[in-house]
Amino acid sequence: MTIPVTIAAAAAKPLFSWPRHRASGKPAPFLPTSRAEMDRLGWDSCDVVLVTGDAYVDHPSFGMAIIGRLLEAQGFRVGIIAQPDWHSAEPFKVLGRPNVFFGVTGGNMDSMVNRYTADRRLRHDDAYTPGGEGGRRPDRCTLVYAQRCREAFKDVAVVLGGIEASLRRIAHYDYWSDKVRRSVLADAKADLLLYGNAERAVVEVAHRLAAGEAPRDLADVRGVALFRRVPEHYTELHADDLDSAEEGASRRPGDTVIRLPSFEQVEQDKDAYARASRVLHRESNPGNARPLVQRHGDRDLWLNPPPIPLTTEEMDAVYDLPYARAPHPMYGEAKIPAWDMIKFSVTIMRGCFGGCTFCSITEHEGRIIQNRSEGSILREIERIRDRTPGFTGVISDIGGPTANMYRMACKDPKIEAACRRPSCVFPDICPNLNTSHDDLIRLYRKVRETKGVKKVMVASGVRYDLAVKSPEYVEELVTHHVGGYLKIAPEHTERGPLDKMMKPGIGAYDRFKAMFEAAAKQAGKQYFLIPYFIAAHPGTTDEDMMNLALWLKKNRYRADQVQTFLPSPMATATAMYHTGVNPLRGVRHGASDKVEAIKGLRQRRLHKAFLRYHDPDNWPLLRDALKEMGRADLIGSRPDQLVPAHQPPGTGKAAGTRRPVRAGTPKTQRFTTKGVRMR
Repeated sequence: MTIPVTIAAAAAKPLFSWPRHRASGKPAPFLPTSRAEMDRLGWDSCDVVLVTGDAYVDHPSFGMAIIGRLLEAQGFRVGIIAQPDWHSAEPFKVLGRPNVFFGVTGGNMDSMVNRYTADRRLRHDDAYTPGGEGGRRPDRCTLVYAQRCREAFKDVAVVLGGIEASLRRIAHYDYWSDKVRRSVLADAKADLLLYGNAERAVVEVAHRLAAGEAPRDLADVRGVALFRRVPEHYTELHADDLDSAEEGASRRPGDTVIRLPSFEQVEQDKDAYARASRVLHRESNPGNARPLVQRHGDRDLWLNPPPIPLTTEEMDAVYDLPYARAPHPMYGEAKIPAWDMIKFSVTIMRGCFGGCTFCSITEHEGRIIQNRSEGSILREIERIRDRTPGFTGVISDIGGPTANMYRMACKDPKIEAACRRPSCVFPDICPNLNTSHDDLIRLYRKVRETKGVKKVMVASGVRYDLAVKSPEYVEELVTHHVGGYLKIAPEHTERGPLDKMMKPGIGAYDRFKAMFEAAAKQAGKQYFLIPYFIAAHPGTTDEDMMNLALWLKKNRYRADQVQTFLPSPMATATAMYHTGVNPLRGVRHGASDKVEAIKGLRQRRLHKAFLRYHDPDNWPLLRDALKEMGRADLIGSRPDQLVPAHQPPGTGKAAGTRRPVRAGTPKTQRFTTKGVRMR
C-alpha cells in the first residue's frame, strides 16, 4: 500500500536504533585495508568488506567512508579494499572472507564518466586516485569488482551500491558501447543492489544478513533491487503495452506492482525504452512510489520504492561519525585531487528538486531535500579548523548538489506525498514550494561568526531562479560569499532546448544578473558571473546554437572550455538522445513526441564550435555551417557578425591556437563552462 511520506518517515526504523551486531568495539583510526591493520585492531575477520573504485579517504564526502563508518557504528567490523588490481581474484582476498557480505561500488562517479570524455576519448587522469593517475579502475568497475568478489569467495553475499549501480539499476542505454545493457545486477551476478543514498537500506540489510536471512528474503527493504517472482497477491499494472496509452499510472487498491517493458523490449524498441524511463522517473517519490518489475530473460528484476529520506537528526548522526577526515596513511604524501578540492568544504544538504533532465543527482539522491542542523554544520567547521592540516580560515564551499535549496520543501506534507511532478521549479516554481532563504542566510551568518573562520565561499551552483525570490539572499551571497566569480547554470538561451532540459528561460538569468551586479556595486566589489552552457543537448537545433553564440558575443563572453552533452546512464535526456522520443510526455507507438538528438560527430563539433565562436580554429567550420543555414550575413567583421571572413595564418587546424587580442578591443570575460554534474 502507498504510505504518505510523513507517515512513512515516522514508521521508518530509526537509523541508529538497531541493536549493535557486536556489543563492544572502539572506532578504528582508519577502517583496515590490510591484515596487519586488522591484527593491530585484534580482529580475526571482517564482517563486511567494502570494495571501491576510489582511493580510501575517510571523510563524509566519500561514499565508502560514510557506509563504512555507519556500519562500524552498528557494531560491524568493516574493512576497505580500495582500487584493487582487478585482473585476478587474489587482491579481493586480502582481508579474508567477510562474515556477512561484500559491498561493491564504483566510487563517487560512474566509472565510464570518470574514464571517458563526452567524445568517448580516454581520460588520462583520475581525481579520485593518488597522484591523479588514470587507469586505476576498470571500465564498469562495479560489474568487474563484483565478479571478482564472487570468484574470491563464492558463498559470500555480494551487495552493489553507489552512483554507478544506482544509475544502472534497470536496463539502460550505455553511451560508450552505444547499446542497451541489462541491469548491472544481472551482469555482475550480485545478490542485491541498493540504490540512492543507501544508509537506511544498508543498515537493515547488514543486520538481517548477519541474523541468517538470505538475500532473497530482503525483498521488503526500500531502495533494494533484486531478482524475484511477483507474489501472487500483487496486482500487475502493465506499462509494457506500447500500443496503449495506459502507462501504469492508475491507482488500484491493495498491493500493486508496475511492469516496465522488458529488457528485450527496450533493447529492440525505442518507444519501449522511453516508456520505461518515463515510468521509472514518475515512480520516484517515496510518498507514493510503487514497486517496479522488469523482465530480464526468464527472470523478473524487482525494484522496491525509494528509501525514506533521513531526518535531520539522522543526517547529523551520520556526519558526526568518527571520520579521520584524511586519506589513508598508505598513500603517504601523494596528492588525491578530489580530496584537495573538498577538504575545506562542508555539505549541508542532499537532494535536488530541480529535475534537470541531463543531471543524475535527482535519480540518485532524490527530490526531497535532506538537511543537516546548524549545530552539526558548525561542529564540522570546527573540526576542519582544528584537525585539517593547511586550513587558513577559508571554507572553500558550503552547499551540496545546489547552493541554495537548504531546508526548502513543500508547504504541505500531504501534497508532497501525493505529488508526481518531475520538478518543483519547472515550467514555473510550484506555488506549494517554500522558497524562503531565511534559514540559509542565518546559517551563513553563524558560520562567519565561527572562531578561526575568515571567509566562507559558495562554490556549489546557485539555483538563480530561486535566488531571485530573495533579494536579501543575493545581497548576503554577493557581499560575503563570492570570491570574484560565481558559477550558475543557465545551460542555454533558447526555449526549445531549455524545455527539454527542464530549465527556466534566460529571463530568470537576466534578473539574477541585474540583482547580482547591483549587490556587487553596493558592496564596492567587482565580481563576475560564470554561466555554464551545454552543446549538443537533445532538442537543440543548429539555429539554437547560433543564437546562443550571438548572445555570448553580444554579452562579451568567451568560453575557454565547453561541455558537450554526455548521455549519462538513466538520465531523462539520455532517453531522449537514444530514442529520439520525449519521455516528459506520454509515450506510445505512433503518438510520441519526437526530439532531435545530436549524434553525428560533425554536428556535435559544430555545436561545440558555436560556444567557442571566438576561436580561429573553429571559424572554417562555422563559416561553412552559416552558409548552409542561409546566414552568411553573420560572416564579417562588424560587431553584430559572428565570425570574420579572413583566416589568420596558421589557424583553422590546430586546436588551442589563440588569436592575439588587439589594443583597444573591448574586454571580454573568459570562463569555463561545464554541463554534466554527477556525484
